Amino acid sequence: MTDADELRRRTRELLAAYPPAETERLDFLRARFDAGLAWVHFPEGLGGLGLPRSLQAVVDTELEAAGAPDNDPRRIGIGLGMAAPTILQYGTDEQKARFLKPLWTGEEVWCQLFSEPGAGSDLAALGTRAVREGDDWVVNGQKVWTSSAHLARWAILIARTDPDVPKHRGITYFVCDMTDPGVEVRPLRQITGEAEFNEVFLTGVRIPDSRRLGEVGDGWRVAQTTLNNERVAIGGMRLPREGGMIGPVAKTWRERPELRTHDLHQRLLKLWVEAEVARLTGERLRQQLVAGQPGPEGAGMKLAFARLNQEISGLEVELRGGEGLLYDDWTMRRPELVDFTGRDAGYRYLRSKGNSIEGGTSEVLLNIVAERVLGLPAEPRTDKDVAWKDLAR
Repeated sequence: MTDADELRRRTRELLAAYPPAETERLDFLRARFDAGLAWVHFPEGLGGLGLPRSLQAVVDTELEAAGAPDNDPRRIGIGLGMAAPTILQYGTDEQKARFLKPLWTGEEVWCQLFSEPGAGSDLAALGTRAVREGDDWVVNGQKVWTSSAHLARWAILIARTDPDVPKHRGITYFVCDMTDPGVEVRPLRQITGEAEFNEVFLTGVRIPDSRRLGEVGDGWRVAQTTLNNERVAIGGMRLPREGGMIGPVAKTWRERPELRTHDLHQRLLKLWVEAEVARLTGERLRQQLVAGQPGPEGAGMKLAFARLNQEISGLEVELRGGEGLLYDDWTMRRPELVDFTGRDAGYRYLRSKGNSIEGGTSEVLLNIVAERVLGLPAEPRTDKDVAWKDLAR
């Protein structure tokens, strides 16, 4: 029996024991995790079976056909795409056992406390401090652009633990309890009228050393695992043909012939081809991930994602003319997830402006592709060997 056959057998056993139509959603998801069918490439006991990542599609196809519930992956994308692979690689056995199951089932939402007002593109310059006090670390500082902080139970956090060494070497990685009384979340209202992002203030937040991921001072290396996975999660998501932003534009073109012009037709064809190339490239990248951890290639996918979203949404606004910038709800909202394709054209156009910032700015990602993919000379970095405390701010 092949691995795929064994997965089908296990999936059918799960469905027989927990019929989706008769089982509470959360009970089904917990049972799926315990059966090793959550993410099959994870180790046994942690939601997986130690099988190739590519075989996940076997399980997903069987469950979808049976009408089984999913874990609402867009809502918990930060946990699934960023926290989980980092915990798997650097977490202790106790941390993996505590965090991975409720993360996957969606019982606990995660956010990412990385960027700061003075450390965005230059993330390694961060100034949030963590000072050791016995078995705890006391954290003080400010983070910004934190998606889902208003929903999150836990956060992945990087903080400076040694200001006397160069900026990349004095950082440590933690899991932060978002219910700590020292955590304050404030909404940031965006151009769309919503507040899916937040600024987070940390005042005397106590984190037990048992919630540290990786070694003290090695947080930058741990964070690279998070960031590489984040870029793949954003730019390399699995889509059908005409999935994503190109779909609504193509639909409008077919259904509204009165809006068509020759110039817009030529631009639409060009962007349709580029979107399809990006989709297929993403599929190849996911196949490469089967053999190991994501590398800097994910930066290229995220670059393409941002540029295409902005150009396609701009074309859609032009195509729709006077109605292009209208959309249904400009009120202050605190959404649980970003829905690009389920909203109006005006929303897509405005929201896509953030794509070139979130998950790493396009300028930083261009440097990553140039230096780590193409092998071009690195830019001069005069602060590379200067202690963080001596840097100009």
